[in-house]
Amino acid sequence: MPKFAANLTMLFAELPFLDRFAAAKAAGFSGVEYLFPYDFEKAVLREQLQQHGLTQVLHNLPAGNWAAGERGIAIFPDRVDEFREGVLRAIDYATALDCRQVNCLVGVAPADADLFECNEVLVKNLRFAAAALARERIRLLIEPINTLDIPGFFLNRTEQAVQIISDVGSDNLFIQYDIYHMQVMEGDIARTLQKHLGRIAHVQLADNPGRNEPGTGEINYPFLFRHLDAIGYRGWVGCEYKPKTTTIEGLEWYTTQTVAA
Repeated sequence: MPKFAANLTMLFAELPFLDRFAAAKAAGFSGVEYLFPYDFEKAVLREQLQQHGLTQVLHNLPAGNWAAGERGIAIFPDRVDEFREGVLRAIDYATALDCRQVNCLVGVAPADADLFECNEVLVKNLRFAAAALARERIRLLIEPINTLDIPGFFLNRTEQAVQIISDVGSDNLFIQYDIYHMQVMEGDIARTLQKHLGRIAHVQLADNPGRNEPGTGEINYPFLFRHLDAIGYRGWVGCEYKPKTTTIEGLEWYTTQTVAA
């Protein structure tokens, strides 16, 4: 059975952020992930992790002005310096939190953008980030995201991510494979996971439609969990979904899976 990490950005959202660590532990999780750590002091977050015996599984690079709708800056030629500063800031936090992988949200391409230029900038930025993170033994991830939830998101399919990894040419660049996003964009989840297993360092889940917990939509999660075991996936699975009712009621699927395991 996969190792599950609670996504604190979405789970236990009714609680103040720092209280979510205790809630995740009480619910049976041993790992946590969330979008960004940067609003909090490193020591405060580290104390929460240590106090509750939790592993910091993942966080993202700084992604621009989130409140204004930005979803990453890695494709913008006029923001390369900002991107590089963000990589160094992410390393500072990841090192303090003993977080061994960091995800890069690449950004939303403007309607009039030169997509070739966006790709060129992205490749160069990822080369810099992959090398900088490798020196600290931290993995760099990129995540394809569906264009219904985030219209214009530049990276939106698995094969596109594979091509970018090839273009970057680093052995420290991997895919964060979100089952929900890729069900929306392309389907064929089981075969895709198996085909690209060697480049998938992290998996996330939610059901479709609705982005709620497993068991609320069309995705056969019991089959996929068995499939991940069968193909030899040994990473974490981040639970990045919106509970359909309450967080605790929405964890029934998780309790069932972990008890069965």
